[in-house]
Amino acid sequence: MCFVSRETIMSLLNTKYDVIVVGGGHAGSEAAAASANMGASTLLITMSLQNIAQMSCNPAMGGIAKGQIIREIDALGGYSGIVTDKTAIQFKMLNKSKGPAMWSPRAQSDRMMFAECWRNMLERTNNLDFYQDSVNGLLFEGNKISGVKTALGLNIKARTVIVTAGTFLNGLIHIGEKTFGGGRAGESSSTGITEDLVLKGFESGRMKTGTPPRVDGRSLDYSKMEEQPGDKITETFSYLDTTPLEKQRSCYLTHTNSKVHEILKEGFDRSPMFTGRIQSTGPRYCPSIEDKIDRFASKDRHQVFVEPEGWNTVEIYVNGFSTSLPEDIQDKAIRHIPGFENVKFFRYGYAIEYDYFPPTQLKHSLETKLIENLFFAGQINGTTGYEEAAAQGLMAGVNAALKTQDKEPFTLKRSDAYIGVLIDDLITKGTDEPYRMFTSRAEYRTLLRQDNADSRLTPLGYKLGLASKERLDRVTEKQQKTAKFIKFLENTSVTKEQINPILNRKGLSKINQSVKLYKITARPQLNLSDFKDLACLQDFILSENIGKKIIEQVEIHLKYSGYIDKERLNADKLNRLENVIIPQSFNYKKVNSLSHEAKEKLSKIQPTTISQASRISGVSPSDISVLLVYMGR
Repeated sequence: MCFVSRETIMSLLNTKYDVIVVGGGHAGSEAAAASANMGASTLLITMSLQNIAQMSCNPAMGGIAKGQIIREIDALGGYSGIVTDKTAIQFKMLNKSKGPAMWSPRAQSDRMMFAECWRNMLERTNNLDFYQDSVNGLLFEGNKISGVKTALGLNIKARTVIVTAGTFLNGLIHIGEKTFGGGRAGESSSTGITEDLVLKGFESGRMKTGTPPRVDGRSLDYSKMEEQPGDKITETFSYLDTTPLEKQRSCYLTHTNSKVHEILKEGFDRSPMFTGRIQSTGPRYCPSIEDKIDRFASKDRHQVFVEPEGWNTVEIYVNGFSTSLPEDIQDKAIRHIPGFENVKFFRYGYAIEYDYFPPTQLKHSLETKLIENLFFAGQINGTTGYEEAAAQGLMAGVNAALKTQDKEPFTLKRSDAYIGVLIDDLITKGTDEPYRMFTSRAEYRTLLRQDNADSRLTPLGYKLGLASKERLDRVTEKQQKTAKFIKFLENTSVTKEQINPILNRKGLSKINQSVKLYKITARPQLNLSDFKDLACLQDFILSENIGKKIIEQVEIHLKYSGYIDKERLNADKLNRLENVIIPQSFNYKKVNSLSHEAKEKLSKIQPTTISQASRISGVSPSDISVLLVYMGR
């Protein structure tokens, strides 16, 4: 008979993990994957293992600036892009009529397949364990995190902890005059974490978000709506070899009207938003329908997008009709929307209030300033959106793993990625409303395009041990082929006899002499596809096996290289200030030349560089000049 000593038994009761991730939403899933793939022993604790990476709101990933974020996550070695490609039911490249800085991929996903795919990928990830329970407290050793407490009474030890609690922290669901605890429909809220953190000196606040009704698609009349199909030629999010969609499901567009608005107004006196029961701030860029008709009273209609929740389900997401109005009002009003006359509800819309922690309490690594080895990611930081959450989760997972390896934190600058803009905005400016990303928030958006995220970030992800050698090889090949194609265009001359027929077809003035192909293809009125009959060009493309993505890269270079170079120059200037480090112990209150507001703001935020200090509201250029003097510049 063989006996195993108690010391060798590995269990939750005696294992000290490198990283514990609290919450299995989009932030938690990316955090767990990142830390585990970097070699850290990781435990993902979630209330429901059946709801990992649940799409709590709309069944879609990407969109304006959000699509860029998913591409960046993928380029670094995250999972969101791959999962989206595997579960997509429709793909669109938004803003294609504008310049490439504005192009943003978006995909509708099959909600159930999405969660299943995420779980399968996580289960195939080495170094990752799972446990279903609710975390209702944190363990500390002085000002350092040491683990978590669960509802079942377990104390689980860890070197680092990442809290990605979503909308569950003291979550309250509101439907009309009814209020009940919950973090999401059908799931209970989480208590205890906020209280523990406040006792440690953290500032907390409340935010609100909402979701629209889900309805039975069989009860809708699509003939009264405008069909919204996907792109004829689809793309993918991931830079790996995922498969583009061959068939797609359409969405549909309809509108509210004055009758709908009248009925909705009847319920305002029972709306938690207007009666004062909801005191917190909701998302500015995704307002409820009652908020829209109150704030934009002059508009007689609002868009309603009818979005299928998957390939095989009849469930429909009513995008644009987010509401917390009483269920009888929802039921009555929606029937006056064209196509919804005979609608059957699966569930009514609701609002949810939850705790968040102002993100100025974080470092750029997403580690908290007050408690060492404790990281926050996702809605706990005041953001909204799957993409924003996933990006933060990835960065928190990377930095938690690096912390356990005694390595320097990994951060991205504003000129590196939208992820860098997102985190810098949160840490430097804070937010008093749910933050979402837009292209307008990035001053270097020509550099931060969706098409070049792999070139920007995959080498960094590879150095971290997060992105695979396969990813790096694909980037290297793309860069080499792009450079070779550009050189070919620069060195190849074409005659007027070859070019003038093309110019004539486009109604452009003819040339009188031979020119370099680079110069003629750079004209804004022309695309490389206009030169498909040019034998030398086609021979090069075929012989060098130049694919669609390379052609796109070259076209962007041809048309926008001047803008790109100018932006890169501006970014380099800013980065010089990024290199001017402010000592952690610097006492701003002793610098008499600083304005009172600057002293207050700088002391609170504790910027790490002069560049970050310059982006703080209330810190003037003269304050920065004073600081530069103190830093010996």
